[in-house]
Amino acid sequence: MASLSEHKRHHAKYKIDRRLGVNLWGRPKSPVNNREYGPGQHGQRRSKPTDYGIQLMAKQKLKGYYGNIGEKQFKKYYVEAVRRRGDTGQNLIGILECRLDAVVYRMKFAPTVFASRQLVNHKHVMVNGVICNISSRMIKPGDVVEVRERARNIPSLLDAMVSAERDIPEYMSVDEAAFKGVFNNIPAIEDVPYPVQMEPNLVIEYYSR
Repeated sequence: MASLSEHKRHHAKYKIDRRLGVNLWGRPKSPVNNREYGPGQHGQRRSKPTDYGIQLMAKQKLKGYYGNIGEKQFKKYYVEAVRRRGDTGQNLIGILECRLDAVVYRMKFAPTVFASRQLVNHKHVMVNGVICNISSRMIKPGDVVEVRERARNIPSLLDAMVSAERDIPEYMSVDEAAFKGVFNNIPAIEDVPYPVQMEPNLVIEYYSR
C-alpha cells in the first residue's frame, strides 16, 4: 500500500501535469494521457497564447520537471547560466542536470524527482562517500553518488531500478548491484532524455524581457 507521503507526491506530480497540459515525465498513469485540455470547466477553451504566455509555459515546464524548483532558486540558475561562457540555454540545462536530486533520479535510484529529493533529504544518499542531504547540491563530473545500505531495500527504489519506463543516460555510469553511479559529464540538451520538448531558449527570453 502506498504511504501517505508517496500519495501526496503522486498528487503533486499529477497536479503539475494537469496544470501544464503535458505528460511532463512521460509516465503511463499521467492524467493528461486521457485528455488534452486543462482542469476545470474552462480548460477546454483554446486561445492563441501570447509570446509571454509561451515563454512562461516553457519556464513552468522546466521548473516543474525538476521537482517544482522555487522561483528564487530557478532565477539564480538563470543568472549563473548567463554568467557562464557559451550558449545560455545549454548552460541552464547543464546546471539543472547537475542537481543532486536530478542525478539520483537519472541514475534510477528513485521513481520520480520528488521521491529522489525525499531520498536525499532523509540522508539516504552519499556523494564521494559522504552523506549529503542537500538536494540542490551541484554534482561535478567524476563525482560518485550512492545509496546508503540502510535504504537499499526501499520498495519504490527497487521498483525504479528495474523499471523499463526510462533508461540511464550515457552521461551517467551506474553499477546497479552496488547502488552506485558516477556522473561522467555535464550533458548537452540533446543528450537529456526529456519525454516532452524543453525550450530553454524561451526561458532565457522570459527572464531577459
